Amino acid sequence: MGRWRLPAEWEPQDGVLLAWPHEGTDWAPILAEVEQTYVALAGAIARFTRALVITADAGLEARARRLLEAAGARLDRVRFLRAPYDDTWLRDSGPITLVDDAQRRLLDFRFTGWGGKFEASRDDRLVERLCAGGWFGRHPRQRIDWALEGGAIDSDGDGTLLTTWQCLHQRHPRLSRGELADVLSQHLHARRVLMLERGWLQGDDTDAHIDTLARFAPGDRIVWQDCDMASDVHHAELRAMGAELATLRTSDGRPYALDALPWARPIHDADGRRLAASYANFLVTDGALLMPAYGDPSDARALAVLAAAFPGRQALAVPCRPLIEQNGSLHCITMQLPRGVLNDVEDVARRAGPGA
Repeated sequence: MGRWRLPAEWEPQDGVLLAWPHEGTDWAPILAEVEQTYVALAGAIARFTRALVITADAGLEARARRLLEAAGARLDRVRFLRAPYDDTWLRDSGPITLVDDAQRRLLDFRFTGWGGKFEASRDDRLVERLCAGGWFGRHPRQRIDWALEGGAIDSDGDGTLLTTWQCLHQRHPRLSRGELADVLSQHLHARRVLMLERGWLQGDDTDAHIDTLARFAPGDRIVWQDCDMASDVHHAELRAMGAELATLRTSDGRPYALDALPWARPIHDADGRRLAASYANFLVTDGALLMPAYGDPSDARALAVLAAAFPGRQALAVPCRPLIEQNGSLHCITMQLPRGVLNDVEDVARRAGPGA
């Protein structure tokens, strides 16, 4: 037996979870637009691995199936799951999976709607309901009565976590940095917690989730969202974050290799509100790297940076402009499942039949 750990996102996976948007979610005003993003994303995922699409009812599943089929998606790699949900941010309401050789454990942290900003009672029960449905086989679910979202942490797979003080402090204002690191180490079996002081994006209501700012990559690399536009309000803060990242050291004392992502031009909604267009909100899955694209000239340069940071994977841009209307992007609406979690998924689907 090895040791429990939180795997890196680039390790082998069984599939990627998504929850389909519908009229009862905050996507209602732009539902047709955001569905096209989901079609593109689910179709891209299904080219490389299984896309596990959660739907609220049979009608929504039928609609999602029709849209995916019309777009030419690999429906043989799409599985539909049924559960109620408040919204579709699976990175934060989905399971955080620990691995130990052949063992898997699905951590179910308390989800508070990003510190009580939004209703989240159904999302907080999502992992419980999926486990009860048998989709994760016999792997145990561990409920942890402590607020944490998957977008707030990033793992190198070898015992080091990257996170931000701002987010953790907002969720747990009475805990010190050391106490916060101790809780993460206890539950996620981390040996080191690197907690950034700097880093912030307008239009982000997660209180500086790390997956919008900086992410681990193979070979002791960190990819981070730079701002090279001196007139932009983010310039000083993100450059300060870059300087902070340069002070971090690997577990054996070496500086990380740092890859700066280019900056998209400011994007605003119809009311003039600045939207958080971060290229750091990418998804890594088997054989591919999926990057959010915003219709900006920097899209192509950002994709080149990420392709170089994750060699051996096909780097694809997924149009994600509608997603940032609700303050998140591609990584925020997905949750990868490490290899071995879904070992019984085909049997479950056969037993449950259509609409499972």
